[in-house]
Amino acid sequence: MLHLNRKNPLITGTIILTITGFASRFIGFFYRIFLSRIFGAEGMGIYQLTSPVLALSFSLTVAGMQTAISKYVAGETVSKDYRYSFSHLFAGFVISMFVSVLCTLGIYCYADEIAKYFLLEERTAPLLRIISLSIPMATVHSCINGYFYGIKKTAVPSLCQLAEQIVRVGSVYIIYYLCLQKGMQPTISFAVVGLVIGESASMIVSLIAVKAHFEHVLPKNYGPLLKLNRGDFRKTSSRLLALAVPLSLNRVIINFLQSVESIFIPNRLMSYGYTHSAALSVYGILTGMSLPLILFPNAITGSICVLLLPVVSEADAVGNKRAIQKAVHKSIQYGFLLGIAFTSLFLIFGRFLGKLLYQNEQAGNFIMVLGFLCPLMYIASTLNSILNGIGKTGLTFAYSMISLLVRLLFVFFGIPLMGINGYLWGLLVSQLVQTLLCMFAVRPYY
Repeated sequence: MLHLNRKNPLITGTIILTITGFASRFIGFFYRIFLSRIFGAEGMGIYQLTSPVLALSFSLTVAGMQTAISKYVAGETVSKDYRYSFSHLFAGFVISMFVSVLCTLGIYCYADEIAKYFLLEERTAPLLRIISLSIPMATVHSCINGYFYGIKKTAVPSLCQLAEQIVRVGSVYIIYYLCLQKGMQPTISFAVVGLVIGESASMIVSLIAVKAHFEHVLPKNYGPLLKLNRGDFRKTSSRLLALAVPLSLNRVIINFLQSVESIFIPNRLMSYGYTHSAALSVYGILTGMSLPLILFPNAITGSICVLLLPVVSEADAVGNKRAIQKAVHKSIQYGFLLGIAFTSLFLIFGRFLGKLLYQNEQAGNFIMVLGFLCPLMYIASTLNSILNGIGKTGLTFAYSMISLLVRLLFVFFGIPLMGINGYLWGLLVSQLVQTLLCMFAVRPYY
């Protein structure tokens, strides 16, 4: 999007994030194969049902704050005055940790009620109690990652991501092996325990990295320089909250609707005629097997999206419309080409991959259909990042809401008529709507 040279932080950062993203997804991909073969499709369905709670907690605790930290740090590091950058990191961290502790206590104490009345599956209650313990740790490394994204040092977030995956998968495998040695029957709870251990590893790596960073960029006796008085803390907190609260509310609303979508897919499948067990199995195959494979190439576009925000924000701040035009043009061009390539791949090899990886023919059928999402997803994700960078966060929120509402219509009315095919059509139509809306929004930059 800018000149391709080694000093370009967008290119360098994208390469780092893409490589580690692929490595992390590669590990996670085979981890899901491992889980699906041990616990089966129904077990994967129960495991996937906990995702809405985790997504909602992340939205509430740190999603908006991570973006706010990244944005303000990006603007301040031009002057290389890292004291002000630290003040934003510290203030954001304190606020997010306070909310995350409350969120952890709420989920842990009311896990039974959440499982019964929200997730509509009582067997998720013990998993929720374990998951709640990971929220404060995820908050720590998310705030620190936001800081490093802002100063365009992507190696640290990449290392955190990789450490989390390696430790998570390794710990689950060790627990599984020890259970077999002692003749115990492994349960899906082991996968959730691994998630907590992985988040702990990521937190430790991020804390070590941020400490080493400030020791490098600040004078040796930098402790007194980083002390904040009450007035400075209040001013910095207000500045962060002004951006983070709307973003968090947007994410909470979107994730709540996504949670409703995820929870009611098995419910609506039962309305179509599936048994409870069969509905969970189909849900597990779709969300725990087929979709992760479709989302595997998102490591490329996801890396670009993370780094587009500060780059486009800087270009917008100085009125460099030409740079934004290039970003829009390249996003559409390369998103389409990359999407067509992966759509062709999934169409040709989808059924084969389903049988090879998951030993499940239905997974292969889902992969073939979902492959058509690729061009739409890649274009929409990068254009969303550009719109956020130029301050059009309201538009991205509105477009995501419209897309979700379209999917929900298919969940509630399409699935009872057509079964799981009704939801697949909903995914395709909703993604098409969102992509077209994003392309319409950036038309001044064509």
